[in-house]
Amino acid sequence: MTYSPTAPHSSRNLTRAEAAQRASQVSDLAYRVEIDCRTAPDAEATTFGTTTTLDFTSTAGSTFLDFLGGVDAVTVDGEPLNVESAFDGARIQLPELSAGRHRVVVQGVGTYGRTGQGLHRFIDPADGRTYLYTHFEPADCRRLYTTFEQPDLKAAFTWVITAPTDWVVRCNAEDEVSTTEAPAGTVTGHEVPAGTTREWAPTLPMSTYITAMCAGEYHRTERTWTGTTSEGEALEVPVGLLCRQSLVEHFDADEVFDITFAGLDFFHRTFGVAYPWGTYDQVFVPEYNLGAMENPGCVTFTENYVFRSTPTRAQRAGRANTILHEMAHMWFGDLVTMEWWNDLWLKESFAELLGTQASADTTEFTDAWVAFSTARKLWAYRVDQLPSTHPVVAQIDDLEAARQNFDGITYAKGAALLQNLMNYVGREQFFAGSTAYFREHAYGNTTLPDLLRALEEASGRDLDAWVGPWLRTAGVSTIGLEVDTAEDGTVTAARLTQHCTDPVTGEEVLRPHRLAVGTYTLTGGRLQRTGHAELDLAGESVDLAGVAGLEALVGAARPDLVLVNDGDLTYAKLALDEHSTATLVEHLGTLEEDTSRSTAWWALWDATRDGRLHAAQYVRAAIANLADERHGGVLGAVSANARAAIEGYLPAEQRDAWRAAWAEACLANLRAAEPGSDAQLVWQRAFGAAAATHPASGEVARGLLEGTETIEGLAWESDRRWDLWTALAATGQATREELDAELEAERNNTTITRHLAAVTSLPGEQGRREAWERLLTPLSMTNDHVSATIEGMRQPLRSEELGWLREEYFGRLEGIWADHAMEIAERIVPGTFPEGEASEAAAQEWLTTHPEAPAALRRIVADEVDGLRRSLRAQRFAAEAGPVDVA
Repeated sequence: MTYSPTAPHSSRNLTRAEAAQRASQVSDLAYRVEIDCRTAPDAEATTFGTTTTLDFTSTAGSTFLDFLGGVDAVTVDGEPLNVESAFDGARIQLPELSAGRHRVVVQGVGTYGRTGQGLHRFIDPADGRTYLYTHFEPADCRRLYTTFEQPDLKAAFTWVITAPTDWVVRCNAEDEVSTTEAPAGTVTGHEVPAGTTREWAPTLPMSTYITAMCAGEYHRTERTWTGTTSEGEALEVPVGLLCRQSLVEHFDADEVFDITFAGLDFFHRTFGVAYPWGTYDQVFVPEYNLGAMENPGCVTFTENYVFRSTPTRAQRAGRANTILHEMAHMWFGDLVTMEWWNDLWLKESFAELLGTQASADTTEFTDAWVAFSTARKLWAYRVDQLPSTHPVVAQIDDLEAARQNFDGITYAKGAALLQNLMNYVGREQFFAGSTAYFREHAYGNTTLPDLLRALEEASGRDLDAWVGPWLRTAGVSTIGLEVDTAEDGTVTAARLTQHCTDPVTGEEVLRPHRLAVGTYTLTGGRLQRTGHAELDLAGESVDLAGVAGLEALVGAARPDLVLVNDGDLTYAKLALDEHSTATLVEHLGTLEEDTSRSTAWWALWDATRDGRLHAAQYVRAAIANLADERHGGVLGAVSANARAAIEGYLPAEQRDAWRAAWAEACLANLRAAEPGSDAQLVWQRAFGAAAATHPASGEVARGLLEGTETIEGLAWESDRRWDLWTALAATGQATREELDAELEAERNNTTITRHLAAVTSLPGEQGRREAWERLLTPLSMTNDHVSATIEGMRQPLRSEELGWLREEYFGRLEGIWADHAMEIAERIVPGTFPEGEASEAAAQEWLTTHPEAPAALRRIVADEVDGLRRSLRAQRFAAEAGPVDVA
């Protein structure tokens, strides 16, 4: 009989101390993982068979195994274990073990996931085909098999997978060693037909969280990369691409192969260490929780990277960056892995850095660092100003904390700092140190000192002075320009200043910055650079008088613009002077360099979020400067921020005028854009979003859907049609029947999700109450459907229909957290956080009266309170300043 009790929270949430204790007790692990997934095609069957054989060496004493499922039987060295007394739903407590070699066999039942965790099952509504894939990071392989669930207990894995005979089945292992017929029978109480059992040779040692399998009716195509290491070693890597059958027509495999091969060239040339994992499969999967996962030899990607509608250049660049990011992990993270999650940055920051560098060096996306500055780095700045900010080298006490630190600090801030470190020690020395690090620690685990030692030995530099202020402190430094002027306007003195208070410790932090300052003068309506210098700012300030390249700054008339951190060389907030800010609002788009424009847009956006710049001025800047923007990534990011400025940082009474102005600007730029250009695609998306808050755009939106309105060079493909239908629904200009008809015209998982968002966007309080109840019901929706439901509920024009949500929300918070998988709860809790000043007080009261609520939940609520306060401050600032003239 299967025993599956409800696991206590303490058993699910492994602590660092428990992991360290267990690592001191067991070693030399080997797994045999047997999975029978022949039940998967039956939508009524929810479980699969799983048997784990685990061999290990013990130092003596008792320890435990991790498993989230039902257990049928456990044997320890051939002796049966009393399951009911040993298994609490998450942990199997082993008896006292003697020193030496032991074998544990666990027979159990796993549950197919719907939340992107464990073994996720998807039955394609387009053709009925079934697809399975796994996702485990940081600790969900225990949903598939029994394990020591921690990164420093690496092992060899022997995979044995029984599945329908005609399925494609892949895993981390390179070579199948046998295939045998599996007779028809019963699996987890369900009758199953005959199938095929495939067994692979043992893998090289790897951590449990990067083990992986996929199985189903996948389309797979393969090509072989050939190349050499930097030392001339000849190599061959079979590269496979997998996706659902119904997506094959949309899958531009040639471009994905090209990027992959370019990456393999780059990393072998750069690291000099051969790709260690045999075959390199890349699997594009549905309903994924994230962008991708670096499972060795079996990398999984969201199938959002299989573009159903014509992608923008930024989308293609993002996909290339992700492919190369995950490839970097084959070395940083997979070959050499952090000991515990506090050093998560050791893999993620490096992969973020190297994915961007490889994109810039080896693909058509040579401007990858501009895209990084425009999007990824802004993510870091936003997260680094939240109450939950933390040092790059974070304190991670347990698995829940680990889950929440896959954030902009660990990824993008870390990458920005590593870029600075690479420049500091020298690129050649940086990669030489990396190569030495891989060779010394291959198939092992490391901590920060291991990497620093390798970089110090390669570069001859002492890195302590750099590591302390950058990696071990939290928060963002603010760099400002102080200018003294004479009565006639001549600049008599100019200096850069920096300040930062670590929000975690409360201590003042001075960081060593290498940055550039540019001076610009308006000539013929365009900003022309008149001075430029790179310099160091290590203390509280640095005098700019006499700095080579900035001779015209002091002793001359004040420039129209002084752009601090021109070119985005350092990681910092920028406090622009009022004169420079006014210049940028009107003329930012005339800056020649992409990185200069990106830096300037960031400075304006940060000032808007801080309540230092009227949000309408940001929108005004977007309208004035984006028509001729040359970089699609900048255009996309700023257009999204313009809409966010209107909805989040303007008081309600000022929004309608700017909603109209922005929607009209989007439509005008869409019509004016070069037919077939990337800018046209970006403006197409921007207009669809803007129309959702501007009812007067409905006539044009409907005309575009019905074909009575056309724009040269532009097709309204499925995703873009749903943008317009959602806008019409949100503004009360579409019916449920029309939305249903659009779905029936093309029915697949993507259109079903878009239809759900559109239907939930329709006016009506009752519909929003029903959506809320669906969100509260565990296992009622997939992760994608949860996000779509929240999107529809929170349409800005329908906010008055959510007045009831505040009381409901705070009364249900702990239940949401307890009843849902963490990946789902992490969507619902921030996604439905109520708006308004009353919500600020209610949230603070909840935090005060619920000190024992799970720390991960309190962290989300505290961050949402901070975001609400930021919005309210900016709104008050704009209200006190008064409306900005749209004209």
